Amino acid sequence: MKTSILSFILSLSMFIGFAQEKTKQQLKEEQKLEKQKEIAALVDSKEFKFVGRTAYPQGGRSIDLTTNSNFLKFEKDSVDSEMPYFGRAYGGVAYGGGNGGMHFKGKIENYSLTKDKKKYTIKAKITDKTDSYELQLTVFFEGNASLAINTFNRSQISYSGRIEKLKEK
Repeated sequence: MKTSILSFILSLSMFIGFAQEKTKQQLKEEQKLEKQKEIAALVDSKEFKFVGRTAYPQGGRSIDLTTNSNFLKFEKDSVDSEMPYFGRAYGGVAYGGGNGGMHFKGKIENYSLTKDKKKYTIKAKITDKTDSYELQLTVFFEGNASLAINTFNRSQISYSGRIEKLKEK
């Protein structure tokens, strides 16, 4: 009799343990869906910033950016960039001159947003006094992102990082 009661208690405790595992899994899935909704709202609002973790210069090794302050802000109809640059400059960029990075601010001329099964793709063009910049930002549903910047005066550079909500002003 004692053995059957003990085995019943043990099986009941195992059942409760499995029920908790399923609950943890459900919580994880709910958190994932909540993050996807947050990212969708950021992308739709056109007000967020990209923060790079790694730079990928054309023809070079990857460069860790976690200790460097950098961002590319989308603010409705404009972009503000303070991204570092590692690569080759062409005509129109003076040796030793310029700002040494992808530092520009301007109105968005062409903007497109497409969504597929796993990501959003944002394309935008910005022109300032010195150059024209074509951006392609790929944002995955969990918030990771990759950014490619093409200009006339420099070789292409890509970055990987995350998008974040803009801080309140």
